[in-house]
Amino acid sequence: MGALNGVKVLDLSRLLPGPYCSLIMADYGAEVIKIEEPGQGDYIRWRKPAIEEIGARHLTVNRNKKSIELNLKTEEGKEIFKKMAESADVILESFRPGVMDRLGIGYDEISKINEGIVYCSLTGYGQTGPYRRLPGHDINYIGYSGILGLIGEKDGKPVVPGVQIADLGGGALMALSGIMMALFHKEKTGKGQYVDVSMLDGAVTWLYAALSDYFASGSIPERGKTRLDGHFAFYNVYETKDQKYLSVGASEKKFWKEICELVGKPEWIELHEGPEDIQEQLKKDMSELFKQRNQQEWLDLLQTKDTCVGPVYNIDEIFSDSQIIERELFTEMNHPVAGMIKQIGFPIKFSHTPGKIHSHAPILGEHTEEILSALNYSRANIDDFRSKGVIGTHTPVGN
Repeated sequence: MGALNGVKVLDLSRLLPGPYCSLIMADYGAEVIKIEEPGQGDYIRWRKPAIEEIGARHLTVNRNKKSIELNLKTEEGKEIFKKMAESADVILESFRPGVMDRLGIGYDEISKINEGIVYCSLTGYGQTGPYRRLPGHDINYIGYSGILGLIGEKDGKPVVPGVQIADLGGGALMALSGIMMALFHKEKTGKGQYVDVSMLDGAVTWLYAALSDYFASGSIPERGKTRLDGHFAFYNVYETKDQKYLSVGASEKKFWKEICELVGKPEWIELHEGPEDIQEQLKKDMSELFKQRNQQEWLDLLQTKDTCVGPVYNIDEIFSDSQIIERELFTEMNHPVAGMIKQIGFPIKFSHTPGKIHSHAPILGEHTEEILSALNYSRANIDDFRSKGVIGTHTPVGN
């Protein structure tokens, strides 16, 4: 059994932040039902690259879920949704503020029929404030938050990160945390609640170190000039002879001392936190030194002691890393259309309720008839809904 067995989630979110949040719940046992627009579905289904015309990201981020095509702009569709909500524990949606209320299925309406519902809205800017109706993406949220302004080299422009910081760290994981806390409260009181998660809010909280320093000193952190952004030689990236890179994170002097002794430069030890001119020269000297050997040669030397030195991998290199293999962070599963596909594993290890892949990412509308039948709709009802465009035209896999 998964840790969330018995929890039912109605997921109306799209693309990555919301589906990533519900993926974690599904991986650990929750029943997650994707409620998708007939014919179109979640846009991530069609995003390239694709395997057998199914978006690769959909195949990864929507496993262990069910799919129903449901037109929420029809009265019948709204009634079906409300009937589903009666027995649900969680509703997750990522529309702009006000959309669910205009459809007549917002929190106030749903809580009347299910007072225990945990209703989470995951948006860019939250339900209040002057930006609440603005569109946005990760780059905008980290730009507003101050994170983007801190990424990059001194005197250079901000550097766009290659992963979604606000979408996942500030949004999906904050939504998951909020939902879990609300479910815990429901367990004690029987009452659900509304959870308002903003990706901008979540991103701002990633600045605990930078903002704490600013609160204390009054000095505005500058890109490329703080302790952990490449200003110091002890916390930096260095190219090796084979055009690969090392990550050096010897923030504490004890680790720095080990590096200096291993590379035969004991005179560098006292330069650990020297002034800017010293750091610039030290970085140049270290760059020249590390280009004298290949990456693995340096690792073989430096990892004999506690140095906080590691490789900078390309994506294709992580699959052969012994630590990642031991932690089973990758696996495979079979999809009825895409065939055998690679999957990311489970980041949280439980002693009794481990994560598990039990079903493939659903084909659009794959479980529509199953879900409607469980709600006691007849075959005649289902055919009528289909003819009216309330549900999609897809039939179960294999039929």
